[in-house]
Amino acid sequence: MKSIAGLTETNLPEPAADSSPDQKRIKVQKKSYLWKHWEIYTMVLPGLLFFIIFKYVPLLGTVIAFQDYNVFNGVTGSPFVGLKHFSNLFAYPEFYQVFKNTMLISVYQLVFGFPAPLLLALLLNEVGRTFFKRTFQTLLYLPHFLSWVIVGGLVINILSPSSGLVNELLKLLGIEPIFFLQETSWFRSIIVMSGMWKEVGWGTIIYLAALAGINPELYESADVDGAGKLRQVISITLPSLLPTIMVLMLLRIGSMLDLGFEHIYMLLNPLVTETGEIMDTYIYRIGLLGGQYSYTTAVGLFKSVIGLVLVMGANQLSKKTTGNSLY
Repeated sequence: MKSIAGLTETNLPEPAADSSPDQKRIKVQKKSYLWKHWEIYTMVLPGLLFFIIFKYVPLLGTVIAFQDYNVFNGVTGSPFVGLKHFSNLFAYPEFYQVFKNTMLISVYQLVFGFPAPLLLALLLNEVGRTFFKRTFQTLLYLPHFLSWVIVGGLVINILSPSSGLVNELLKLLGIEPIFFLQETSWFRSIIVMSGMWKEVGWGTIIYLAALAGINPELYESADVDGAGKLRQVISITLPSLLPTIMVLMLLRIGSMLDLGFEHIYMLLNPLVTETGEIMDTYIYRIGLLGGQYSYTTAVGLFKSVIGLVLVMGANQLSKKTTGNSLY
């Protein structure tokens, strides 16, 4: 029995203290790696601070969606009311109309605005002369750098019923002037088209970069096999761009409800509020101008949750169908 006990004692594993030198060595290696590449981490630091200060810290303010917030009492002094503002949110018929407008304009922009940069990048990629290609790219990029105040003024002047370019052309054709920005049937189309005109050129940058990374030998082989330009686009270009397309689409779906306050606000007027007011302008009108801070915070929180659900659902669908996803 003693020998057996002795054998069992000698076969026992050594104490964990013997592994401490390895752990210390790993820690030293990690510290040395951080010090060795401190420039890279310094470059990451401003972006990290931006998200912490402007994205994560403001999340603490969403607590007022569950309070009857008063600016004089502050967050700590305002009473909690639970889900009262969310109940009011779904009780107002006005909110359903605003949510409908937001979703419709978002879907229109996704259906018509998302493919536009891709098609434009494919066309620009076929331009042979570098001078013309760069010239077209520059002209298409320029609207992106204009503020919505300038773009809105241009749209209003072009569509003016008295002196606008569009109505002048209609007069030449014997058609009566159309009050585009005062008619509800035209407003959503104007929003989508003006947004496409401003951002379509800027959206081609990523696609052109992805096109430059496609192996040219694939096109040479396709030429040898007798494939035309359209067949090359369908069989080579689009499959090569599919990961980029899916990632950009997922990002676009995640921000579907963020249509841009400036864009809508510059063109919105009381005559088209029924079809043109979105959640951003609604929050501005009811929250900042009306002083209902808790209610509009609940609206903003609801919008964020819907965006999160959309991007997670689209990501899972993309992962199962194409194998490409954000995470």
